[in-house]
Order: sequence, then C-alpha cells, then structure tokens
Amino acid sequence: MATTTSRTTSRTSTPAARGRQRHTITNPRKNGTLTFFTGLFAFYCLLPLIWLVINSTKSQADFVSTFGLVPGERFALFENIAAVFTHDDGIFVRWLLNTLLYVVVGATVSTFLAALGGYALAKLDFTGKRVFLFVVLGSISVPGIALAIPQFLLFAQVGLTNTPWAVLIPSFLNPFGLYLMWVFAAQAVPTGLLEAAKIDGAGEFRTFVQIAMPMLAPATVTVLMFSFVAIWNNYFLPLIMLKDPAWYPLTIGINQWNKLATTAGNGELLQNLVITSSLLTILPLIAAFVMLQRYWQSGLTLGAVKG
Repeated sequence: MATTTSRTTSRTSTPAARGRQRHTITNPRKNGTLTFFTGLFAFYCLLPLIWLVINSTKSQADFVSTFGLVPGERFALFENIAAVFTHDDGIFVRWLLNTLLYVVVGATVSTFLAALGGYALAKLDFTGKRVFLFVVLGSISVPGIALAIPQFLLFAQVGLTNTPWAVLIPSFLNPFGLYLMWVFAAQAVPTGLLEAAKIDGAGEFRTFVQIAMPMLAPATVTVLMFSFVAIWNNYFLPLIMLKDPAWYPLTIGINQWNKLATTAGNGELLQNLVITSSLLTILPLIAAFVMLQRYWQSGLTLGAVKG
C-alpha cells in the first residue's frame, strides 16, 4: 500500500510543479532588469565615496588641475592626513574630540532613556499613557530642524548657548528611538517573566536592568546606531548654538575650512584638507556599521525564531 501511494505521489509531481518548486528564497528567479537597476543604484550611491577617496590622494596642485575621478600625478594621501592634523595648530583634533564627546554622551544617554521609556510604555500601566503615546507619535513627525530656533531661544534665556550642553541636552531626546523601543519591548519581553521577577522581590528598575535590557539588545543597538549617526552628522543645531571654534564638532569645523577653500582672497587654498578631513570623518561611521551589523542580524534571527 505504501509503495502504491509513493508511486501515485511521484506521478502527480509533474515537471511544471517541479519547476515551480525550484525557485525559493535561497534560489530566486534571476531577473536581468532588476539586477541592472540594482547595480546602477549601487553605483550611484558609491560614486561620491569613490570621488572622495580618489581626490583625498591628490595634492593641492593636482586637485585643481585634474579631473575628479582621475588620480593625481603623485600619491599624497599621507601628506594630506598629516596636514589635516597639523593645520591651524591641530584644531582638527579638538573638533574630533568634541564630536566624540557629543556622540558618546548623547547617544548613550538617549538610547538608555529610549529603552527605559519604551519599556515603561509597553509593560507598565499608568495614568495618561495613551496621551503620552499620542505625543510621542506626533513628535516623530516634527523635524528636528524646526525645533532648533525655539531651542536656541530657550538655551539663550538660561545662558547655556556656546557651551557643550547646548548640543548635548537636545540630543538626549529621541522620539523615534522611544517609539522603536516601545514596539520591540511589547513583543520581545514576556510579561510573565516580569511578573515572576516581581514575585521574587525585584523592583521595577532592577527588573528592567536585569531582565528586560538583555532582551532589548537588538533594538538597543539599532537605536544607538541611529543616535550615533544623527549626532555625528548634526550640523544646524551646533551652527546656531556654538560660536567658539574650540567647541565646534567636525561638521562645523570642516565647513569653516570649506569656506576658506572657496575664498581665494586670503591666498590659502584648502581643498585637499577639506576632502581628506571629510574622508576621515566618515570612516568611524563605516566602522560602526560593520561592527554592529551582527547585532542586527541576531535581532532578525530572534524574531524569525519567535514567529
């Protein structure tokens, strides 16, 4: 009987059916048009980076006399890097340290507050919870640049402009990170496990730190990465808050060099320094994405297992 059933099953497996089963997620159908446009889009995204790498290897003379995508007569990358770190008494190092201060403190605090708030919204019941959710969702739709002027006026009243706090305090609030942590905590943190911890005598904060935080690791890394990139590339807020070049981040400092590079009246051309410093500025972002990629992959795998 079993032999007859297997023969019947093999007969029903027609070549057309086997052909339909051949294309899976791991072995998709090849599409030449889709591949072409995907490659074209990838080239479009990589072209500015290629231009930046090529021009950072040129001397100032080669930069103004050669085509952008053609290397110069000599390889001057290391000379340009040395010039970046020594120009104007090494002000680039100060800008780099300022940026690291803003990024490390701002991204760490904003991520912790987002995780804490997202956990509370997802797992705790309190008065005004729905109103607070609407406020968070509404604040996501407001661009940060629209709040820069009101923030400047507020910080000017309390005397915090032209200080690091004028850049740090606004970066502590991350509505999108809060929303992301709220959605993730609602699915990734079992309510029964939290109740068991409270029965054992753990308080709310201890339950959050020891039970919820390890489960929120993939979302935490994602919010941390978003905060890192946003603060690292922040331009308009430091521009209106800071007047002392000693507190500039890299974005504002390099822009000051760029203004000098486009002004021939002072007799000093700095295009090679602007290009090389821009390349040095994006290297930490690339390194952060590469190092944190495995945490995002583990988060996707975790969600697939739970599903």
